[in-house]
Amino acid sequence: MKDRKNTENIFGRLNKRGFTLLEALFALAIFSIGILAIAGIQISSINGNSAARMQTEATTLAVERLEQLSSLPYDHADLDPNNNPHQAASGAYSIVWNVNEDVPITFTKTIIITVTTANPNADDVSLNFIRGQGS
Repeated sequence: MKDRKNTENIFGRLNKRGFTLLEALFALAIFSIGILAIAGIQISSINGNSAARMQTEATTLAVERLEQLSSLPYDHADLDPNNNPHQAASGAYSIVWNVNEDVPITFTKTIIITVTTANPNADDVSLNFIRGQGS
C-alpha cells in the first residue's frame, strides 16, 4: 500500500494533504459574503416586521376611535363639523378626525379618521364612515 502523503498525481506533482493558506482565505471570503447577505436580509425582515406591527396598531386605534364616535349622540361636540380637525393622541400615534355634515346626502355625517406616527417605516391609516342622523 502506498503512502498517500507523497504520491505523485497525473501531472507529476506531489500530493500534499491539507489546505494552503490561499485556499483557506478564499473559503473565508466566500463564507463572509454569505454571512453579510444573511445579515442584510435579517435587517430588512426586522424593518418589515416593525412596519407591519405599527400598521396593525394604527388600524386598531382608528377602529377604536370610530367605535367611540359612532356611539356618541348625533349632535355631540366631537361630531361637530365646525370644530375640525378634532385631535387626540395615543402613545406615539396621533389621531385626527374630520366631520363633514350632509355629505354625501342630507342628514348624514361623514367621519374621516386618520392615524399617523412619527416613524417613517409606518404608513398612515385612514378610515371613512358615514353616519346617519337616526343611527
